[in-house]
Amino acid sequence: MIEIFKQEILESIKVKQLLMNSPENLKVLEKLVKDCIKSLNDGGKIIFCGNGGSFADSQHLTAEFISKLRFDRSPLPATALGTNSSNLTAIGNDYGFEYVFERELIALHGKNDVFIPISTSGNSANVIRAIKKANELGVKTYGFTGINSGKMDGLCPTIKVPSSKTEKIQECHIMIGHIICSLIENEIFNGK
Repeated sequence: MIEIFKQEILESIKVKQLLMNSPENLKVLEKLVKDCIKSLNDGGKIIFCGNGGSFADSQHLTAEFISKLRFDRSPLPATALGTNSSNLTAIGNDYGFEYVFERELIALHGKNDVFIPISTSGNSANVIRAIKKANELGVKTYGFTGINSGKMDGLCPTIKVPSSKTEKIQECHIMIGHIICSLIENEIFNGK
């Protein structure tokens, strides 16, 4: 059992090292952070969405922006689509589950927002619909996905975690989100 534990940690480290040494991913990350800083300085917000573990990550990262990550500071506007259970069930019932993020995005987006959809497979129908709608609305969009970015590929710039294992991808997604939040906090609040 201890050897399996060690193997899982080593695999996680390997995936993170591959991510760290990926110029393509680092370029997307840098552009994403700059666009988020501009968005927040211009009165916009950060919008997340995802299903299952990615939904939990969306809520987790929203909390880091609204509460704090590394130091006490003013809240930064962020939201996770799908967290209003009445909206979720009404849209799912009236239109279909594939519309739950798209309809909330239409209702809640602003011209200066940044949209961050999260999908380990890159194939979640409701996430893909929301990305297409964000593109129509002119909302800057950056996806978080795995090495096989699926249908998300080509729809928006993506950070592609170099793994096909859901849990390893999710471990990196939350790490990436924490790094983004930290960089934004430091820039907007001068590290205070």
